[in-house]
Amino acid sequence: MNPPHQRPPQRQAAAKSAPASPLHPRNRHQGRYDLARLVAANPALRPHLVRTPAGSQSIDFSNPVAVRELNRALLASDYGIAHWDIPEGYLCPPVPGRVDYLHGLADLLAADAGGSVPRGPALRVLDVGVGANCIYPLLGQAEYGWSFVGSDIDAGALQSAGANVRANGLQGVIELRQQHARGQLFEGVLRPDDHFHLTLCNPPFHTSAKEAAQGSQRKVRNLGGAASPRGKAPALNFGGQANELWCTGGEASFLRRMVRESVDVQAQVLWFSSLVAKREHLADLHRQLARAGAVEVREVGMAQGNKQSRFLAWSFHAAGPRRAALRDD
Repeated sequence: MNPPHQRPPQRQAAAKSAPASPLHPRNRHQGRYDLARLVAANPALRPHLVRTPAGSQSIDFSNPVAVRELNRALLASDYGIAHWDIPEGYLCPPVPGRVDYLHGLADLLAADAGGSVPRGPALRVLDVGVGANCIYPLLGQAEYGWSFVGSDIDAGALQSAGANVRANGLQGVIELRQQHARGQLFEGVLRPDDHFHLTLCNPPFHTSAKEAAQGSQRKVRNLGGAASPRGKAPALNFGGQANELWCTGGEASFLRRMVRESVDVQAQVLWFSSLVAKREHLADLHRQLARAGAVEVREVGMAQGNKQSRFLAWSFHAAGPRRAALRDD
């Protein structure tokens, strides 16, 4: 990617999307899961099938083992990812929601490129906090052929992510880098000659382990499971370690830091982005981005079932230079 040499005028054009809608039209996971097809792709899913009160077949989403086997089935059957595993206790992400984020980012690039989604390994993406699951690089490579750099501060997470990359023969298009500078997001990961079309991130949104455990209790109750006894930590159906689920100051502090750091590396990135779990953080983020000099901000709604979510994307480059950068690549 050849970034613009001149910084555009400092003006902000914030464009908010309509309220969150169902899954993205390109998302493969519309409607109910075809469990027979998924069991055929991963027979280890079969023991986790249950009957709902209405008599239909489902899986127990409060069971972390069931969720992991469902992910393996989805990745194998829909994306050709033959091997996927994570160590016990690490974050087990819901595939439909994760791929929705990628489709939304693809739409940003398509708008800049004149309507068609740029595909292939020349399109470079940085995943800030790739995690042991390495889910965004695996899905983004399968859907669009993009190349990825995934960063993480956790050496154990990178070891697991690397095993998934190697097992699927993707070393040429997915690179992993350890972030050694605690408290930094881009510095220490980006090299002087790096240029990325996109960055993405699923930030830790709790402020402490206790808050994360309380959130998990609510999730289990919403899924129809029983809450853990008093004093006992609940089993997290989607797992998660400290760096994945909580950090000092929680999501708001993490994203303010990302906005501040993005200013310093703006010449190396076309679009920065992050999931934003808590809607109440958006107003402050828009103010932060205006002060930082972002010239374009997009707030994109997403939904999976009853869960409403969104991601925020921002660029320091105007539409013309973005188009030129994509055309040159």
